[in-house]
Amino acid sequence: MLLSCAVQNCITDVPGIKVGHYTDMEAVTGCTVVLCEPGAVPGVDVSGAAPGSRETEVVRPGSSVERVHAVVLSGGSAYGLDAAGGAMRYLEERGVGFQTRAGLVPIVPAAIIYDLGIGSSKVRPGVREGYQACLAAGEGKVEEGCAGAGTGAVVGKCLGMERATKSGLGTASQQLDGGVVVAALMVVNAFGDVIDPRTGQVIAGPRNAEGDGFLSTSGLLKAGRVAGRPSSPNTVIGVVASNVRLGKEQAGRLARAAQVGIARSIDPCGTEYDGDVVFWLSMGEKSCDMSLLGLAAAEVVSAAVLRAVVQARTTAGMPAAGDVVGGGGE
Repeated sequence: MLLSCAVQNCITDVPGIKVGHYTDMEAVTGCTVVLCEPGAVPGVDVSGAAPGSRETEVVRPGSSVERVHAVVLSGGSAYGLDAAGGAMRYLEERGVGFQTRAGLVPIVPAAIIYDLGIGSSKVRPGVREGYQACLAAGEGKVEEGCAGAGTGAVVGKCLGMERATKSGLGTASQQLDGGVVVAALMVVNAFGDVIDPRTGQVIAGPRNAEGDGFLSTSGLLKAGRVAGRPSSPNTVIGVVASNVRLGKEQAGRLARAAQVGIARSIDPCGTEYDGDVVFWLSMGEKSCDMSLLGLAAAEVVSAAVLRAVVQARTTAGMPAAGDVVGGGGE
């Protein structure tokens, strides 16, 4: 049976998870690290045609590596994948990694969003910024909105950046029977709109030219009002974690189930313009029915997506949903 949100309603409610941000408000970019230093059994699911990631193959079943030690989410497009090197350096200094004959190798998968169309396109998170995010990591409440990898996130871009809406990073958790915790942290940089799954209302998307409320990306596409290929690539990336003991094949299936949360709260999703990546981290000894875990995963992902836009603030002249007349809300 599903219970209420866990203590902090964020991914650090899962024991052993730490989160740290590096935020550059001047360049409007940043990165976020999800540390799992004791090691977590990973899974991954990738949808859409335009992903940017690293170490996704080692996460899949059949590879020789069974645990990862951090996940990095970053702005900066493919350049931002360098931020994972900072997490590797941080973990190596602390004796954390996969043991090889020549020494430890920290395993750090990563995924990026394209945020070069807002702020400075020449400033991207790298090794130094990834290391700084690790130094800032803790088990407390996670900063949401325009922080870390969510600093340059934008949604509703089918009519161009001049009509888009500022988004960011959000997190949510649930506690199930027996002390099981399932939690998500999502960075929302979608082509489509963020919708309230309870009502179908667009709460962040392409802004009406009159400045009051939002248009529907799906409606615009069907009406033929979106011409050509959008100039700004898009991605929704995130991490779902739980304190349940799982194998890599199970973790992979649950990462796929978690994508349902994106489908519930973003319309359209998984398009040729999107490259959505969801990682699963399992670290604990609890047991739980797989169907219940999948249900909870979809729910916390959906909740985290909504929080990413509700917690965002107007940045670099890009209005957030809460600053658009008739928009926003939980």
